[in-house]
Amino acid sequence: MCKEWNTFEEEVSLPQEEARYTGKIGEIKPVRIEDVDISTAPRMQTGFEELDRLLGGGLVRGSLALLGGEPGIGKSTILLQLAGRLAAQGLVVLYVCGEESAEQTSLRARRLGVGNCSIYLLPETIYSSIRKQIDVIKPDVLIIDSIQIVYKSELSSSPGSITQVREIAMEAMQVSKGLGITTLLVGHVTKGGELAGPRVLEHIVDTVLEFEGDRTQGYRMIRSLKNRFGPTDDVALFQMEEKGLREITNPSEALLHERILNVSGSVIIPTIEGTRALLVEVQALASSSAFTNSSRRSTGIDAKRLNLLLAVLEKRMGYQMHATDVFVSVAGGLRIHEPATDLGIVLSIASSFLNKIIPPDTVVVGEVGLNGEVRSVPRIEARIKEAINMGFKRCVLAKKNLKGVSKAVVEKIKLHPVERVEEAIEVLIG
Repeated sequence: MCKEWNTFEEEVSLPQEEARYTGKIGEIKPVRIEDVDISTAPRMQTGFEELDRLLGGGLVRGSLALLGGEPGIGKSTILLQLAGRLAAQGLVVLYVCGEESAEQTSLRARRLGVGNCSIYLLPETIYSSIRKQIDVIKPDVLIIDSIQIVYKSELSSSPGSITQVREIAMEAMQVSKGLGITTLLVGHVTKGGELAGPRVLEHIVDTVLEFEGDRTQGYRMIRSLKNRFGPTDDVALFQMEEKGLREITNPSEALLHERILNVSGSVIIPTIEGTRALLVEVQALASSSAFTNSSRRSTGIDAKRLNLLLAVLEKRMGYQMHATDVFVSVAGGLRIHEPATDLGIVLSIASSFLNKIIPPDTVVVGEVGLNGEVRSVPRIEARIKEAINMGFKRCVLAKKNLKGVSKAVVEKIKLHPVERVEEAIEVLIG
């Protein structure tokens, strides 16, 4: 006995039949893997070609997807647009707008031009009430905005807690699989950019989509982190406009549309996002620091990676980077994670530091090691082909990547193979 007052805590034990919705009860028998018919998995077209490609051909009936992103990034906007396009196909959509009233959601829908008698709005947060309306309406698509606001009254924990999020996710999975309803969940993110809630949430769902982008910028990127029915780590690019999100079929052209030529510190880098090659502009600004501790700021790239590349520049090239303020940004508000952008970042910093212009018809790609060596990167030919399609004439790349480029590609663009950072700077800046 603890012999202390007020040390007991009540826990509500739910009966098994109330805690889980199991759908149709029947005997399930094992099936040989060769006898499973995989050709009958129906898909629903979303009306967005880029989103259909990202999902592997459209939404799978009876699947459970999670869409995460920062507040104000456009999650509710794209889901309303998606509801409108699905309803236009004759599908019934139940939109649970727990974070807003029906009037607020309806006003946004009208601004986006979304209106259909097959879309039902439900401003409810108690799951039992939502479950009753699912049985009454029998929707084809269920959208819950958001999972952090819905709760089960049988549990004593508050909405958004680990227990509530886990239970609601399990209930949503049972509804999706038991009734064949395609369910889309909206998830909040933490300060670190990760999806809020227990890690089991990402394991329960079939698809995890992450909304990226700067709210002050017009571009939004949806990244597929998990997909049981299609490719993973693929992306789709959208642009936020007055009438909602518009898909971009040629991301490279859109991202380079506002590029200014013949300025120092600007480099074009071919990067790979999923199955697609993109051309992005990296801008750098290096200026003398007026303080003892110089400033380092980055947008769209890892700050630790930036410090590593600055150390390589100072060690191998002798640049006085410790007394220089350095700012690096990926134009368009996108985030780049792969190390193939290292050489382009180094050259953009060197270009700004020396105040010399890198030829605007040149792309740069390569990973940089601690010894200043330029390492090869995967899928080099896809990167170069994208540069050729966008009209670029020269490419600086790792020497070991030459064997991965076909003769037909070599004839269309001038390649500058390099082995060290010093060589790349000498080729482009001098």
